[in-house]
Amino acid sequence: MIALALPAQDSGSFTPPGIDEMHLPAILPWGAHDGFSKQMLLVILSVVIIATFFILAARKQQLVPGKLQFAGEMAYGFVRNSIAKDIIGGKDFIKYVPLLFSLFFFILVNNIYGAIPVIQLPSFSHVGGAYVLAGIVYFTWIIIGIKKNGLKYFKLATVPSGVPWYILPIVVPIEIISNFLVRPVTHSLRLFATMLAGHLIVMLAGSGIEFLIMQENVLLKGTSVLVLVGAIAMYMLEALIMALQAYVFTLLTAIYIEGALHADSH
Repeated sequence: MIALALPAQDSGSFTPPGIDEMHLPAILPWGAHDGFSKQMLLVILSVVIIATFFILAARKQQLVPGKLQFAGEMAYGFVRNSIAKDIIGGKDFIKYVPLLFSLFFFILVNNIYGAIPVIQLPSFSHVGGAYVLAGIVYFTWIIIGIKKNGLKYFKLATVPSGVPWYILPIVVPIEIISNFLVRPVTHSLRLFATMLAGHLIVMLAGSGIEFLIMQENVLLKGTSVLVLVGAIAMYMLEALIMALQAYVFTLLTAIYIEGALHADSH
């Protein structure tokens, strides 16, 4: 599908796809700096998909759940118990389940787009969305820390307990940079870079297959089969990474919240 979507290759030289092929033309020429794009449409569609699924799953609550209700409960239970409760703790976790639940499935659906034929575009292969989510999480855990500990939170987050005073001039700047500058950047770029790189690899494989098939040399044509096998393997790996990145982003969010809640005990 990707090979068909890419520009045709001539038989003389191979032109690898670039990031420009992932920046599709605007659907509407207004609504944002570059217009209303396919990425924006997919983000809106993801909200509709998630809301529809869980509304239908919870519509008929039965003691013995049907398949849809069972799937919804399993999905909710995974985030509630395996992420929120296990990381934040049984005392404080419940109020943060909606945030973690929303983040996980929002990222998951937008990532999985990249594995769906025809759509084949993970929304977070564009850095803007990743920055927004990381920014929301960043201000969330800082506000939680201030609400729990007051302005003393900044001291708790940057001055490790038990460190000798003469080492603090070295440690404190490192902690400030690590916690308040590097953390939100890595939180966003981890998601963006993984989605971008994975999708580019799949695009490169599709373009390579198209190029090899168009060659006159029979051996080169046959080589396209090997590239196809590798592309399928990369496609499956990318699908796994799409789900894994949703889990990692949400897990790190829970870790940051837990750190803000219990900064005085770290």
